[in-house]
Amino acid sequence: MTRSGKMLVGGAVFAVLGLGALGVFVLRSPGRAGAVVDATAMSQEARVNVLRLCSDAQAYRDEHGVFLQAGPVPAQVPRGGEAVLFAPDENMRKLGFEPSEHVRHQYQVVVQETPLGEPEVTCYARGDRDGDGQVSVFRVTLDVNGMTSEVKAEREEE
Repeated sequence: MTRSGKMLVGGAVFAVLGLGALGVFVLRSPGRAGAVVDATAMSQEARVNVLRLCSDAQAYRDEHGVFLQAGPVPAQVPRGGEAVLFAPDENMRKLGFEPSEHVRHQYQVVVQETPLGEPEVTCYARGDRDGDGQVSVFRVTLDVNGMTSEVKAEREEE
């Protein structure tokens, strides 16, 4: 191997190790040749959108006096990091939740009553980044006072 060939291989190894150290992982999307999904970007999409969804749920309550249950949209959890059409149901439209035309997660607002009889809202983003059937769940809760929890993630690497 020539000196320039060794430098090229060494540079490629350094680049891969450097990206791994930064937490950037890239997965191939099954069923779509050449499609690449950035795992970090997918997690960020879920985190940003689930917070936005809870914010929209609170804004609706501020205006109409009640929390509104919505979703899940899309009906099936997207698999393999593939972006699918986001066609909001009637309540998602009422909330004004419009993440983008295509999403890689399923979104839902669930309204339950606490033991004290007060409403508690949980907003969900669910996705299956690697297409293995194990779903990652991102969750934010919103209490009657409009306080949101931090985003909690379960199986984020899925």
